[in-house]
Amino acid sequence: MSLSSALNSAMSGLTAASRASLIVSDNIANAMTPGYGRRSLELASDSIIGSGVRIVGIDRNSDPALTASRRSADAEHASAETFAAFLQSTEALVGSALDEDSLSARLAAFDTSLITAASAPESTVRLNEVAQRAADLAQSISNAADGVQSLRGESDKKIADFVDTMNDRLARIQDINIRITAIGAAGDSAAAMVDQRQVLIDEINEIVPINVVPRDHGQVALYSDGGAILLDGSAVEIGFEASTIVTAQMAKDDGGLSGLDLNGMALKPTALDGGALGAQFRIRDDLGPELQSQLDQMAEDLIARFETTGLDRTLAEGEPGLFTDAGLALDSTATTGLANRLTVNVLVAPDGSDETWHLRDGFGAAVPGEVGDATLLQGFSAVLAETRFLNGQTVTASDMVSAIVAGVASDITVADNALSFAATSRTELERLELEQGVDTDAELQTLMIVERAYAANARIVQAVEDMMDSLMRI
Repeated sequence: MSLSSALNSAMSGLTAASRASLIVSDNIANAMTPGYGRRSLELASDSIIGSGVRIVGIDRNSDPALTASRRSADAEHASAETFAAFLQSTEALVGSALDEDSLSARLAAFDTSLITAASAPESTVRLNEVAQRAADLAQSISNAADGVQSLRGESDKKIADFVDTMNDRLARIQDINIRITAIGAAGDSAAAMVDQRQVLIDEINEIVPINVVPRDHGQVALYSDGGAILLDGSAVEIGFEASTIVTAQMAKDDGGLSGLDLNGMALKPTALDGGALGAQFRIRDDLGPELQSQLDQMAEDLIARFETTGLDRTLAEGEPGLFTDAGLALDSTATTGLANRLTVNVLVAPDGSDETWHLRDGFGAAVPGEVGDATLLQGFSAVLAETRFLNGQTVTASDMVSAIVAGVASDITVADNALSFAATSRTELERLELEQGVDTDAELQTLMIVERAYAANARIVQAVEDMMDSLMRI
């Protein structure tokens, strides 16, 4: 080997070692950086000068299958977390079985007050207690229903936020795709841009689970699990109209609430299902209305029980009893949102006329009657415990309330189990991904090898220099 060949070989080795040390230091520095893919130097023999090495490129190491599995776990976790948070909020509205402010506890307190008042109908204090407990029950049901609509409204706003985020991230990924192509055409490494794109894709994936399809020149296309094209060359524009307020009467099917569209074309609900976005749609359009319907049924049953024909003989047909629809008698054709409108008859309401003797003498009575007559109070207590046929089964008022409270508690247990499983799966897949990422111990070992290679090539350069000096001295 000639001196020039040896020198060229050593210089190419020094260049490769210097570049390798930079890559190792970047790997170690970004070991915990989200989206970072471990870099490695790709070398080949230099066929041009006949000796030494040349840098072919910088490889970004990743496992597409593992990344796809981890993204699927991310989307499932985001969905499970959303449902769990919603159900925890609903439990705060209806209460738990052991909560003294729960709907079941309010109903039990009202029932007890009726029994107590019936034992001493002349007691104004006990009649006032009945009125207060009835008002507490009606207010609790109304507050729970209002809370459900607030949760639906929050979901609607979050959907709008998610849509804005997705449109922004898709536009940025489109721009990064173009830059990666340009960088690759110039012969440089676009690994840093790929890292940035990975982070943006992960953000979209938690909102809507997506599939990543490689395209030419380092670009990628994005499709939802439901088959919607989100980005293939150019990004789509996702459309959604947020509502300023959400009421019990508003639904997506009748146009009261907005759905999604892609570039102005209506989108099927399943096209962007899964992840946090799908969970918010299910809360707004399914879970929220379902709980609202249960509360409306409870309010309807409560009003109907105290409007039973013959119960209060002072009332004419169509006049409101103890519980009312915003002061009116029950209209069985307009029960949607009834729970929100549930109130106690203004004649006995603590914030109304406060003439609680009507509980004993009848809501149609003009003046107080016999103070020792407990017939109506006993009738109230009996009708509250009476079994009625509803939804294919016989239930009491207590059964209906208990079913709602127990149903929410059961749903929370299921949601918590699903969240726990999703969190475990996500953590495990993240661990596996990290294991295939940057191993700092291995990188330090590689750095030691690079240092020895650098030193060996430096010694060759020094030896060539010494030989050249000796030749010059001859």
